[in-house]
Amino acid sequence: MEYRRLGGSGLKVSAITYGNWLPGVDPALAKDCVRTALDVGITTFDTADVYGRPDFGAGERALGEALAGVRRESIALATKVCMPVGDGPYDRGLSRKHIMEGCEGSLRRLRTDHIDLYQAHRYDEETPLEETMSAFADLVRQGKVGYLGVSEWTAPQIRRAAALADELKVPLVSNQPQYSLLWRIVEARVVPECVESGLSQIVFSPLAQGVLTGKYRPGQAPPESSRAAAENAARFVGRYMSDPVLTAVARLEPIAKDLGATIAQLSLAWVLGRPTVAAAVMGASSPKQILDNVAATELELGDDVLAAVDAALVDDEHGDLVERDPSKTARMFAVMDAWKQEGAAQRS
Repeated sequence: MEYRRLGGSGLKVSAITYGNWLPGVDPALAKDCVRTALDVGITTFDTADVYGRPDFGAGERALGEALAGVRRESIALATKVCMPVGDGPYDRGLSRKHIMEGCEGSLRRLRTDHIDLYQAHRYDEETPLEETMSAFADLVRQGKVGYLGVSEWTAPQIRRAAALADELKVPLVSNQPQYSLLWRIVEARVVPECVESGLSQIVFSPLAQGVLTGKYRPGQAPPESSRAAAENAARFVGRYMSDPVLTAVARLEPIAKDLGATIAQLSLAWVLGRPTVAAAVMGASSPKQILDNVAATELELGDDVLAAVDAALVDDEHGDLVERDPSKTARMFAVMDAWKQEGAAQRS
């Protein structure tokens, strides 16, 4: 396993970071997955207070239970705050009240006395950024938080937060955007700003909700056991389930085979090869999936492969099927028209 620094800080994360967003996983299976992750050198575990909805906090509780007995100093725990975790007026956002209370709740559920990386899950337009950053800074000074991060923030928002972090003398070290072969909206503005402000990328959905595994085929219904067939997750993966996108993904298969890899490993290797990416957050529904994902860290892609990958994601009818529009930060459902083409996979 490779370990990479976050920004200019001394904190290192494992290139594959374990994420427990997936709901409904059997607790025993979750423990097996976490143990396998530890066995292969994954030391960074990412979650959020909202994961497990409608049972808010279930993700953190499951992770805390799975990591019970593991030497705390050997791992880095990351979680997030901002998304609604209830129906009350104080159950969301980045106010001082919600951040301080949210942190205490996360600490209890994770069974720890500190969070290594505490991330703002989204930007809060209703709370002054100065209030937000001051609350985060107080948690750092109290020893309850080690480092700070953001997720799905725009370049101007990151710039302002980084300036405030400098003033407050606290380490803002990472951004967690959605990023994959198909979704590259951060490249134009967010990534350059992060480079300027000293933030690394810890990316989520590097396999486009499983579409970049190749298991979904154009003109076919999704497998019954897949995420696309699950009512509580189909909304997210459904963005990618049009025939044009699935056909483009299928064109990646011979490229991957030439490397002795799967489409998933090729896609992961591509993400991890971007110079500002410190880690890719990967969920897992089985220990085998973790082993397959980790194999991608040893895959190196030459310029010829990178060119072939980009060419595979272009077709004569729709043109470039990679979403690159920087205005779609934090707007994951605002997909291009070509992605909305009706296909059998969507109708089934």
